[in-house]
Amino acid sequence: MLVLVTGASGFVGSHLVPALLAAGHTVRALSRSPEADPREGVETVHGDVTDVGSLKGAFEGVDAVVHLVGIIDESPSKGVTFEAIHVDGTRNVAHAAKEAGVERFVHMSANGARLDGKSEYQTTKWRAEEIARGVGFEHLVVFRPSTLFGDPGPDNPEFAKRLWETLVKPFPVLPVFGKGDYELQPVHVQACADAMAAAVTREASGGESYCVAGHERIPYTEVLKRIARGGGIEPKPTAPVPIFAARLGVNTLGKAGLLPISPAQFEMLVEGNTCDPTAFFEDFGVTSPAFDGESLGYLATY
Repeated sequence: MLVLVTGASGFVGSHLVPALLAAGHTVRALSRSPEADPREGVETVHGDVTDVGSLKGAFEGVDAVVHLVGIIDESPSKGVTFEAIHVDGTRNVAHAAKEAGVERFVHMSANGARLDGKSEYQTTKWRAEEIARGVGFEHLVVFRPSTLFGDPGPDNPEFAKRLWETLVKPFPVLPVFGKGDYELQPVHVQACADAMAAAVTREASGGESYCVAGHERIPYTEVLKRIARGGGIEPKPTAPVPIFAARLGVNTLGKAGLLPISPAQFEMLVEGNTCDPTAFFEDFGVTSPAFDGESLGYLATY
């Protein structure tokens, strides 16, 4: 198949494109600043998900779309908001695909996406899902990743790398919101990418929504210890910060970009990020390494 991928150069996309090629597909990568891709089977085309006009012609001849574009931080001054990227962007891509006759659509959402989410990130991800469902694709598969890890390279963000660079590595004592007992369920990005590549043609997955998470639920304080080991250092002591005080600081300094965590990220962190990934692993037969010092060894290079 010819598969158009939005966000092909991002963290997940950089793993998804090789997985699609390995499955025998050709890839059309939609990019705001397209550059020729040296890999056989990859074509790059110009297109901005927030600009309907730029998408004209990009979906011609396409058999399936994998929509990855999303953000975790907003930059309102640049027009980069959850509403613009998640909601309007998904609407533009989904309708452009449908108008071009595409009937296979794989959509990356997020664990915790729901109408009554605690953050605009979650609520806009939910609305994006609803838009994709409302278009009426014959084959729609939704993936809801929890916390993805894996070496992102120098140019892409990734949660373990971000915590390593902004918290674990530089600070002698690590501030922790509340007790730090809220749980995360990290899963390797390659498992997600391989499953998404398979979902393009897996008929039994049509209409399904998958929780994408690891097998182990890990308290946040333990996550910090494992990140330290991955970076090649001993775990550091932690200091609890009352939730109410932390929320106040994040909603002021964090909103201004003066902290390494935004209000949306804060609320999602203290809520916890877990789900049941049984169907994900059983349906796609993928595997994910444990979230431990060995699999996090790439952090030592940053």
